[in-house]
Amino acid sequence: MSERDYAPLSIACVRGLCDKIYDKRKFAGVEIEKMVKDFSDTNNTSQIKRLIRVLGQDLMSSTNPNVKNGALMGLSSVAVGLGKGCVNYLPELTHPIIACFSESESRVRYQAAEALFNVLKIARGDSLPQFPIVFDALARLAADPEPQVKQGAELLDRLVKDIVTESSSFDLAAFVPMLRERIYTRNAFGRQFIVSWVSVLDAVPDIDLIVHLPELLDGLFKMLDDANSEIRRMCDVQLSEFLRSIKKDPSRVDFQAMINILITHAQSPEELLQLTAITWIKEFVELAGGGMLPYASGVLAAVLPCLAYCDDPRKNIRETAATVNFQLTKLVVSEGTDPQAADGDKPQSERDRVVEGEGDTEDERKGEGEGRLDLPAVVGVLTQMLHHSSVHTKVAALDWILHLYNKLPNEMFAATGAVFVGVVGSLTDAADDVVRRALAVLAEICSCPAAHAGDLESSPYYYKFLQALLRLLAADDNLLEDRGAFIIRQLCVLLNAEDIYRAVSRCLLQERNLRFVATMVDVLNTILLTAAELYDLRLQLRSFDKPATHALFEGLYACWCHSPVSLLALCLLTHNYAHCNALIATFGDLEITVDFLTEVDKLVQLIESPIFAYMRLELLGAGGGELRGALYGLLMLLPQTDAFHALRNRLQCAPPPAPAPVAAAAPPAAAAPPVDFERLLREFERVQAAHRQYRLLDRGRGKLHDAALALRYS
Repeated sequence: MSERDYAPLSIACVRGLCDKIYDKRKFAGVEIEKMVKDFSDTNNTSQIKRLIRVLGQDLMSSTNPNVKNGALMGLSSVAVGLGKGCVNYLPELTHPIIACFSESESRVRYQAAEALFNVLKIARGDSLPQFPIVFDALARLAADPEPQVKQGAELLDRLVKDIVTESSSFDLAAFVPMLRERIYTRNAFGRQFIVSWVSVLDAVPDIDLIVHLPELLDGLFKMLDDANSEIRRMCDVQLSEFLRSIKKDPSRVDFQAMINILITHAQSPEELLQLTAITWIKEFVELAGGGMLPYASGVLAAVLPCLAYCDDPRKNIRETAATVNFQLTKLVVSEGTDPQAADGDKPQSERDRVVEGEGDTEDERKGEGEGRLDLPAVVGVLTQMLHHSSVHTKVAALDWILHLYNKLPNEMFAATGAVFVGVVGSLTDAADDVVRRALAVLAEICSCPAAHAGDLESSPYYYKFLQALLRLLAADDNLLEDRGAFIIRQLCVLLNAEDIYRAVSRCLLQERNLRFVATMVDVLNTILLTAAELYDLRLQLRSFDKPATHALFEGLYACWCHSPVSLLALCLLTHNYAHCNALIATFGDLEITVDFLTEVDKLVQLIESPIFAYMRLELLGAGGGELRGALYGLLMLLPQTDAFHALRNRLQCAPPPAPAPVAAAAPPAAAAPPVDFERLLREFERVQAAHRQYRLLDRGRGKLHDAALALRYS
């Protein structure tokens, strides 16, 4: 080693600088510091550059850790000797130091952290042009496995943060991409490093980090599911600070740039992450108002499944999701409605609602804060939610569909094709609330003003719905038994009972499964005679004094022919007692089965119920002969069961009929009956003949099936 090789350093200085003993290196460093001061006083820049080159290149090229440590000590001493003048040589000083952070020897990495600390402490704000490489070095050091190096890195990190926060020339826009690049690290120390930087910058009043939040939000949310509780706590605290700032001054927040990030994380299985995301969505919907409508489908996809949570740990998630759902429904308002009614005192630009496909009038008033409701996307999400396992989620989806039909009938009618099948399928759900709301939606579809000119008959979905309902009931005996009556009663509440009965009767007349038709007629008849929802329709049929009622009776009669006992009950209800006698006279030709006798038994129970009190009182009048005859005929059909004895006791309580006057004048000619009962009786006989043939064919199919099974397993 010759003196010329390291000029202006002497051989002795170089040896001391590269010694493994720290005190000797420190002594050599003091010598370099004095040398640099002399060069600086004489403005000898060439010697300064030469000295930095010797330290940063010649000595740094050595593989000996002691030599590298000596070079680091020397570069640090140069900066101290130059003082503020070191800013003219910052690239030459910092680059060799930062390169040492990649060394395998931990002592070298620690000395590099110390050397860079000394350089930056002198340069302060003038070192900001070197900030990108310094920050990159800090990010690597944060994850260093050596505790001593990590400790040195923390001191250096605090210094750099001080420099950045006290500087008015820090380029935040250039720094944010650097944060975003490293925010997805999986290393725990790296994550703590990033969050600490975000926290420090956000705390500086003159630094507006909110405008850059869309670039950082996703990474911050991903840290909420970290295994390290401290990282989760740090991130949660910082996100809470961001949300507080957003609520203070929402005008500078780009809600649209962040909402999809929140929607994604709101579907996370991790509790804290999901709750935080949904809480943010709640605030966004409240603050941005109509600006969130274009994202309604995503928001619903995230929050509606959360309504299923019933356990205490996720109770807050469910309640927050319910709030979001309610807030979002308020943003969808009817055509021509003042948006101010939905959004209170918010600026007009945040209140207006424009729906996809609406006219130019609303488009022209579209403000900065409003958006378009993507109705096809929303409908797609809602129909998908109809298949969810949770009753609460399905109910909420159906409530949304009903809300959209009420507020946007024209747009929703165009989307009915996508809704109809899913809602009809919900009628088979085990939960009454789901079925009830599905029926409400279907009733709204059928009565939608856009669907018809004012009556249900002209709606393209009315008969389509009823036929689909009957197919469901025909395919599932349990559904018919458990829910058939419930569904019909609900429909009679939602729509006109008379219209429902008339239309269902027409649909049943087209049904080929005669056994199902008979069963369905029994269900309809029981509802007609007993349900409170059909009280007005019963009164109308009992009066039997208007042509419209006669037409309704004839329409029902054609369908009721499939069940003799139900038909008899209908004629009793309408006071057509003479025809009741005619019907009973034909019952002897019918196949008297256990099911038939069971239906007769039920009819007797109804006769004894308050519903037929008016009819029992008619036995007291002079004109009760035909009724008496019908009831005696019914009595003769019954075996001597409890029903037989109850009906016989009732008839015995009635007074005998009054004798006819001896010389009565010839009665006046009777008016033509309003209904052709002879034709109706022939129709009854024809239908019952068809039932006999159907039963014969059915038994034949059963025998063939049994024979096929016997051959198969023989």
